[in-house]
Amino acid sequence: MKIKSYYILFIAVFFSITLSAQENEDLKITTEDVAVKSNKKIRPYNPLAPSKAAFYSAVLPGLGQAYNKQYWKIPLVYGALGAGAYFYIENTNNYNEIRDIYKRRLAGFRDDRFIASDGTELVTEEGLISLQRRYKRDQELSVLVTVGLYVLNIVDANVAAHLQQYNISKDLSLKPQIQFDQFDYKPNYGLTLNFNF
Repeated sequence: MKIKSYYILFIAVFFSITLSAQENEDLKITTEDVAVKSNKKIRPYNPLAPSKAAFYSAVLPGLGQAYNKQYWKIPLVYGALGAGAYFYIENTNNYNEIRDIYKRRLAGFRDDRFIASDGTELVTEEGLISLQRRYKRDQELSVLVTVGLYVLNIVDANVAAHLQQYNISKDLSLKPQIQFDQFDYKPNYGLTLNFNF
């Protein structure tokens, strides 16, 4: 019973539910609401804004986010693309190093870092082949992830430009409410969706 009351308290605080008995919140208009609505800048609908944002992001990653005035996303875009490029370079260097060691072993040289000072092999030739395959696979995977993040950058700019043009009003909001049973005053759990037109 204690756990259920904590859930109810959490939901009430999280959604800032105002429980009012017989008042209709939509019919009340205050002077503050009129002032907010009159000062609100409404941008005109621009059907080409999403395609512009996507084009800008395709030309230079992060430029579409700047077009949408979401400047906080630009470091995320460059961080993601930079991480993908870093892992590609790292895996390429490791692959080239292991490949060169394997070629030297085939040529008869025994002076690589996988040979102990007493002459025993720490990694065999089959192990070197396995390492080459792993680094090659990781290299290709990092390219795919980087390309995927680049495409995600373009999609994000396009979707954000679409969503900026939608009219979000109180008629389109979700107002969760908790109803209590009249006999034992226990909460009834459920979800209702109400539309105001």
